Amino acid sequence: MIILRQAEVGLPVKVIQAYQFALDLSPGQERAVLAHAGAARVAHNWALARVKAVMDQRAAERSYGIPDHELTPAVSWSLPALRKAWNAAKNEVAPWWRGCSKEAFNTGLDALARALKNWSDSRSGKRGGRAVGFPRFKSRRRSTPSVRFTTGTIRVEADRKHVVLPRLGRLKLHESARKLARRLEAGTARIMSATVRRDGGRWHVAFTVEVDRAAHTPVHPDSVIGVDVGIKNLAVLSTGELVPNPRHLTDAQRRLRSLGRRLSRKVGPDRRTGRRPSNQWQHAQHQLARAYARVARLRRDGLHKLTTRLTREHGTVVVEDLNVAGMLANRRLARHIADAGFAELRRQLTYKTQWNGGRLMVADRWYPSSKTCSGCGAVKTKLALSEREYECDTCGLTLDRDLNAARNLAALAADTTTAGSGSVAGRGADRKTRPSGLVAAKRQPGPEPAVRPGPSHRKAGLLIVCSPERTER
Repeated sequence: MIILRQAEVGLPVKVIQAYQFALDLSPGQERAVLAHAGAARVAHNWALARVKAVMDQRAAERSYGIPDHELTPAVSWSLPALRKAWNAAKNEVAPWWRGCSKEAFNTGLDALARALKNWSDSRSGKRGGRAVGFPRFKSRRRSTPSVRFTTGTIRVEADRKHVVLPRLGRLKLHESARKLARRLEAGTARIMSATVRRDGGRWHVAFTVEVDRAAHTPVHPDSVIGVDVGIKNLAVLSTGELVPNPRHLTDAQRRLRSLGRRLSRKVGPDRRTGRRPSNQWQHAQHQLARAYARVARLRRDGLHKLTTRLTREHGTVVVEDLNVAGMLANRRLARHIADAGFAELRRQLTYKTQWNGGRLMVADRWYPSSKTCSGCGAVKTKLALSEREYECDTCGLTLDRDLNAARNLAALAADTTTAGSGSVAGRGADRKTRPSGLVAAKRQPGPEPAVRPGPSHRKAGLLIVCSPERTER
């Protein structure tokens, strides 16, 4: 299956974009933000306990044989219903509620409403992917403090070094917000919400903004490039360029192990006895969290630079639909695969091709890009992972395995123009993408045929050319 995502060229588009900035909070401001995050956690846990108690009561009544119409009335877990119940009980549950913004309590209730909906949709089959578990209570020490503001005064100051949020007031930014401020002043952006969150030992504010992006065209609109991701090289392009894998996590392993051993020697918390962690343990944990956050930022920065360059230069980008979850089952390669960030690479390519007026083609995970010869189209029956050089038994082509796969991915764009077109794009098509070129077949008893299948037989209709099997649903 080949999935196409293409933006309308020549028309400005409205996109939802996030702008994140680091904060420099004073001790008083940090206490205020922590109070708002705690209020969100209290509202979340109270509403979850209320929903769970009713569900458990109904389950117990059913076990006693009580008919459904006599059961305890069910509780709605939509956001308006949860907010109405919270407003009726907040004077008893949280008499201090006036000290925090109403957006803090709405943050916890909204998170619970979405979590319960995802759990319900996953059980009923409306939501694909892995099964979603029932929501759990949030811990004060283990949960990430976060609060989201959707109403009230949310703005960037004229000096572009401060932001104003409801009840929190004027907060200093660690960096300039000129990129967001220029769009706000030009009237091409509108702030929808602001989220304050502590990540890696540092506080950040992320603005969700509706942006009017001008129409863009890639530098080479007719250019097609295949991208084969891997571990040795982060990406091998069909042009022959090799993008090395920076391996940020591997380079930071020595420091991470040292900080982990230092943390293990401190007096940490104990849930069984209620022991509080020591100040030295908290300081060591803060250092370890910052080290991991640095690795994540370096990885994200490298992926952004690569995907931006590809989408701005090439009109069509072709990638594979990899089974990353299955690849992580390999204990020898799991850490390296997770460090590469395959899913993040594809996610960035998805929206950046739309921003730059290009298109993204995703080859089905069953397409044998590595086993197919990019020269004659012959398909090998087996190809071990240890074989890094591809040697074609038909035409004798020898080249790097990943480069061969990238060229095959780029060749798919020549066979497909639009999603959902063609004679085999309707419902009921096969699940697997048909390979292009020669197909390996079991040899039958008897004399060997005089004519060996070659590239010339493709024109005679003896070979199957790859085409889109079905449209994206």
